[in-house]
Amino acid sequence: MKRTNKKKMVKEAWFYIRVIIMVIILLFPFIIMLSISLKATSETIGYPPTIIPHEWTLEHFVDIFNANIFPFLRYFKNSLYITLVTAVVAVLMGILGGYALSRLKFKGKKGISELFFLVYMFSGILLIVPLFKMLSAIGLSNSREAVIICMIVQTMPTAIYMTRSYFDTIPLELEEAGRVDGLSKMGIIFRIVVPLSLSGIISVFVYAFMIAWNDVLFASIFIDSPDLMTIPIGLNSLFNTPDYIWGRMMAASLVTSLPVVIMYAFSQHLIRSGSTDGGVKG
Repeated sequence: MKRTNKKKMVKEAWFYIRVIIMVIILLFPFIIMLSISLKATSETIGYPPTIIPHEWTLEHFVDIFNANIFPFLRYFKNSLYITLVTAVVAVLMGILGGYALSRLKFKGKKGISELFFLVYMFSGILLIVPLFKMLSAIGLSNSREAVIICMIVQTMPTAIYMTRSYFDTIPLELEEAGRVDGLSKMGIIFRIVVPLSLSGIISVFVYAFMIAWNDVLFASIFIDSPDLMTIPIGLNSLFNTPDYIWGRMMAASLVTSLPVVIMYAFSQHLIRSGSTDGGVKG
């Protein structure tokens, strides 16, 4: 009995050791970024390198909010606009498209479903040329709206696939009860189906938000004006300057990652808090 308990304790200890090692490996890049962002420039380029700064400074964080050095707030506004519009449209398209593929019966339904899988398999690089030619032809080159359209094309197949998977789990009897109560088709979708699938809807929103926020490919192709640049493109331009400062780069990268972290944490809170519980509401 004692030997069995000892083996169990050793297994548990080894499991936690592996988890701690994995967490350290995953967090190590962020620890280095935070360390460099809080160091003076002289210490950053000094030898030997240090993880814990000898002298703490917030100079680099102050610099990235100085419009003369790095117009972070302008880039942030552009990224937030593109990201929120993309996420909202992706959710709406996902709800309507997912419901159609889950519940409605029409010719070509199977073919359309397979087409979404096919589009999902294409990487963004394969869509650049046709999207660039089409959007340039209608005068949307060098605009945030062009990036939004590209992001919607990129995220919509996954959004529809995810929402359809959630809608398939909802019993049809609930929708029948809604029809008996006099709800229209849109009423059934937004008063019954969506509340019951809210955790999936939140997942779709977070997915589209993260894809659009971190986009570099489409923004670098469709945006030329410095006033319309997003944060990833702005960071790239900051890195390519001849006198770039590592601490400033790391500070900007950390601040840039905050919206994604906050969005993920908030979505997890909504799902776990029970606010995603839905049902038929009168």
